[in-house]
Amino acid sequence: MTNTRKTCLITGCSKGGVGEALAEAFRDKGYHVFVTARSTNKIPEPLHDASNVTVLALDVSSSRSIAAAAKVIQSETGGKLDVLINNAGLGMEMPVLDTSIAEAKKLFDVNFFGALEMTQVFSPMLIKAEGCIVNNSSVGGRFPIPFIGIYQATKAALIQTSEVLRLEVAPLNVRVLTLITGGITTNFLANIPTLLLPENSYYHGIRNIIEEQPQQVPFGVSPNKFAREVLYQVEKGTTGKYWIGGATGFARLSLWLLPDWLLDRFSLSQKPFTKKLAEEHGKRTAQDTKLD
Repeated sequence: MTNTRKTCLITGCSKGGVGEALAEAFRDKGYHVFVTARSTNKIPEPLHDASNVTVLALDVSSSRSIAAAAKVIQSETGGKLDVLINNAGLGMEMPVLDTSIAEAKKLFDVNFFGALEMTQVFSPMLIKAEGCIVNNSSVGGRFPIPFIGIYQATKAALIQTSEVLRLEVAPLNVRVLTLITGGITTNFLANIPTLLLPENSYYHGIRNIIEEQPQQVPFGVSPNKFAREVLYQVEKGTTGKYWIGGATGFARLSLWLLPDWLLDRFSLSQKPFTKKLAEEHGKRTAQDTKLD
């Protein structure tokens, strides 16, 4: 690798996701791209074959895996990294009352602590290059939407930490770009694990409502359009929160203009469950009373 070529490390580059599109965009711009996923078999073949791409296995929830990747990248770049994109993430749909602590921790390990540890480990290379950290968060980190609360919590934590990090590393000439990502037409929703409610869940009666997913992401933009916009903002020198993807203009305006009670009504309208859940709870309470 030539020392003059810019470098970019991207996590979560499995086929069909935004990581793949980001890798292609930065590759085509002339960056040497370190393309990663938990299993390299999940990375599309064209990325394996590109001359300015290095494919690495990387599990962001494993300190050992991160350290191994850092050792390779340190060697190949001479200790400089221009762009780190923390894109790897998992989804989960489950009522907060029914979420196991183990599953919640697993989600935080990938979506939040994974990004945090990646940033810490690669920070010397980023500081040396006066580079840019891109954290891919979500509009979900700003809106309370039922049944994805733990996922949203990981994204809210990432947003807040990214904004603090931005202030802390600015004197070191490192930028932090926090993506508040809206609708993207990927297979992310399809990859969310099947809902398995515990036997004593209060939500069995509305399981079909919880599980209902749109056939396509409303107002979603293509992964390639998303990736080109991220590349443009990185090259432009943008820092701080950047709203990107489908319906983010509406979301941002709503947060600014609407009171909480109206935002709640909008959130509940996405999966109208309250009336049926109240009815099911009433039946359950009446049955329990008879048994007593």
